[in-house]
Amino acid sequence: MQRCRAISGAWGSRVFTPAPTTTRVQFYVQRRNIQDVAITRTGKPILKVQGGRSSLGGHTATVFGATGFLGRYIVNRLARQGCTVVVPYREEMTKRHLKPTGDLGRVVFMEYDLRNTQSIEESVRHSDVVYNLVGRQYPTKNFSYEDVHVDGTERIAEAVAKYDVDRFIHVSSYNADMDSPSEFFRTKGWGEKVAREIFPETTIVRPAPMFGFEDNLLHKLASVTNLFTSNHMQERYWPVHAIDVGHALELMLYDDNTASQTFELYGPKNYSTAEIAELVDREIIKHRRHINVPKVILKPAAYYLNKLLWWPTISADEVEREFIDQRIDPTAKTFKDLGIEPAEISNLTFHYLMGYRSYQYYDLPPATEREKQEERKYLHVLDDQ
Repeated sequence: MQRCRAISGAWGSRVFTPAPTTTRVQFYVQRRNIQDVAITRTGKPILKVQGGRSSLGGHTATVFGATGFLGRYIVNRLARQGCTVVVPYREEMTKRHLKPTGDLGRVVFMEYDLRNTQSIEESVRHSDVVYNLVGRQYPTKNFSYEDVHVDGTERIAEAVAKYDVDRFIHVSSYNADMDSPSEFFRTKGWGEKVAREIFPETTIVRPAPMFGFEDNLLHKLASVTNLFTSNHMQERYWPVHAIDVGHALELMLYDDNTASQTFELYGPKNYSTAEIAELVDREIIKHRRHINVPKVILKPAAYYLNKLLWWPTISADEVEREFIDQRIDPTAKTFKDLGIEPAEISNLTFHYLMGYRSYQYYDLPPATEREKQEERKYLHVLDDQ
């Protein structure tokens, strides 16, 4: 039954009758394949969302330490897959960049304190996977290495066990060893032991020194404030791309075979810090000066400097780590077991270091491309001769 609408005014009354309309209801059925279903360790099927953004992801993931360097890479990947990502945070300003990484309402922020068990439990109680990325490169007056790497890991692992979370992925560090002369490496090894004792199915990940945007490797070497070193920058390691580590952490979520496993994630080529510094200088077309100071002088000086200054500088333990080369556990799994080919640092320095170039050289191509051009020019001259 249609209704008539009458409009009256100075020019009289008019009656308008709307034209008959038809309503068509369409139903869309989205097909799902058997490979879209993941079975967790507890036998619960979860629907996976592959590719693009979606608000229908089947996983709920809590990422402790998401506001740090590595955190943004895993949060972005999980959010793009449609997961609900819970991000516990301590400071309001440190989480802003994570807000647009997922659809509206899929990235949930919860304020927490690493010393407050209740806030940790509230962060994990609805999740089926928990990532622990919490770590500190230097101690502060509020948090020591043990407070963060051992006690914090213990509280998180206990919460994971209490709520029977399906997966717990604990990001440790290369050279994690309870017998290491470095307190950082020693507490990282201790944290691994605690996590496995409380939650035996913990997946332990040991990334090598990482590079990328906001890293503590390339940007540190390119900075004019990085002056002092103690071992002539001769420590050796396999630098790894942070994006590759984030990809690996994402794949572990969908592969239950990675539970209870230890992964050593490192790049394809071994470098010393001095060799990477050469790559940096060649890319920014500047020479950064590095002053070598004996360990017996620099280590105590760094200790007291951190006591006096409120901003982070080189710490005493960082000086100790300059004398320790990266060791790889031959029994651990690697990128190869996840089907990932890690990127090589020399191919990516241009993208991360352009901002350190002088305006005179800003438009020059990457160092690797310049070397290729010079090589072609040299071969051309030989051909002419």
